[in-house]
Amino acid sequence: MIRYAAIAVLLIALFAIPATYASYSITHIDTVVTLNTNTSASVKETFVVVLTNTSVSQYGSSREALNLTLSNWQAVIGPELVQHIINPKSGVYDFKLFPGPITTNIYGQDQTQLVITYNVRNATSVQEIAPRIFTYSFNRSFFNYEDEVSGQVLIQNTNLTMVLPAGSKITSLYPIPDLPTGLASGNFTNVTSVSWIYQEPLSKFTLTYTTQESLQQEVLSFFTQIYNFFGFFVYVIVVAVVLLFILYTYLKVEK
Repeated sequence: MIRYAAIAVLLIALFAIPATYASYSITHIDTVVTLNTNTSASVKETFVVVLTNTSVSQYGSSREALNLTLSNWQAVIGPELVQHIINPKSGVYDFKLFPGPITTNIYGQDQTQLVITYNVRNATSVQEIAPRIFTYSFNRSFFNYEDEVSGQVLIQNTNLTMVLPAGSKITSLYPIPDLPTGLASGNFTNVTSVSWIYQEPLSKFTLTYTTQESLQQEVLSFFTQIYNFFGFFVYVIVVAVVLLFILYTYLKVEK
């Protein structure tokens, strides 16, 4: 009987070890995706992390260290510290990570915030449907959330926000966002951003919107395309035209 009791105590102790040594716990993730008219997206993700007493000093040392990469911080915090919007073909660029100071939450626990920012290419596809009018569609294959039987879903205690380019008009949206409220009717007038709260399905996520380019933007885009095509020779052509004009004026005066 004593032997069985000892075994039971040992099993309880073994199951208790992961909880005892769990130094960090991510309690909330907030992802804000700002969509740009050049089809890229600027992403800001905030991770709220609760620390145990034994991990406070370790976190402080890691925060003071220089040039720690995302993989370094994943080794400290855990595998849940990941980028949730990522191009599967090209990854991300301009990645930055900002570990915040330790504060105390409303429950008296030590906590901190880790903020990561990065950019993603080709987050949307674009098509010109009329002169100066473009329609954009978000690429849902860029989501990097938890997989379930039905597909990807927002994990627990996670928010996702999409910020649209200025002057955009949403044409289709699924699932209906939690914020702003009242969008179930399909009236997206003057909506500049939309947010979803955890457990929303993403396997059939749809976000399309249109933008109208001003005449000034169209002219600027035209010359930008010319420069991208000809490169440095644009300056050579401009200089040649100016010189020819000066020469023509000079010869005309001489006559």
